[in-house]
Amino acid sequence: MTFSLKRTLAIFQKDYKDVSKNMYVSFTVIVPLLMAFLYGMQGDMGIDMVYTVINMSLSLVGAYIQCSLIAEEKEKNTLRGLMLSPASTLEILAGKSLLTFVTTILVIVFSAMIIDYQPENMVIVGVAIALSTLFYIGLGTILGLVTKSVMEASVVIMPFFFLFTFGSYATLLAERFPVLKAAEYMPNTQLIELAKEVQTGAGFGDIWSYLAVICVWIGAVFILSYVTFKKRMMD
Repeated sequence: MTFSLKRTLAIFQKDYKDVSKNMYVSFTVIVPLLMAFLYGMQGDMGIDMVYTVINMSLSLVGAYIQCSLIAEEKEKNTLRGLMLSPASTLEILAGKSLLTFVTTILVIVFSAMIIDYQPENMVIVGVAIALSTLFYIGLGTILGLVTKSVMEASVVIMPFFFLFTFGSYATLLAERFPVLKAAEYMPNTQLIELAKEVQTGAGFGDIWSYLAVICVWIGAVFILSYVTFKKRMMD
């Protein structure tokens, strides 16, 4: 079966209508913007604080909205119908992810404008954020598939929200607790370290390793989400 953009966009439009009616989910879009406004009032912000806002946007908007969209389908018993429709697995996952991707990028752009974040190399940072968004969408897909309702999704997402928003600060304690050095390889930490390198004038040749680690996370999470999705079709 060939990939159908028409079916993908139809799923996108359906999700847009569902989200626009769900005020609780829509409110999550406002939270990172509000935090950006509060942080921005403090004046000159360090790169760690800037990326606290950006990582919050990724986890709260990227992962949570995706998780809620899929959990809501399951709660309404419409996900199985979607699985049995002519749409392929790729079309369903792409359609369910498109709204989340666009919304997350817009929230990050507006947040960056509010806090006046201007990276030295917009292209590198843009690529890194786009790739990071894909990871969080994959994470949200998995969590949505293993939860049964939007309320349950709201609870399940919280540990991941704190881990990927504030988990990078664990590296500050790595010397005292060596096990925390693992936090250096989390996607949110890799994004921050990449941004720091970019601010010093680094190019693609200097930061490719950070992008590679993020891509490994993306590959792992999408393989797991695909396997989970196929398993749900068989259940």
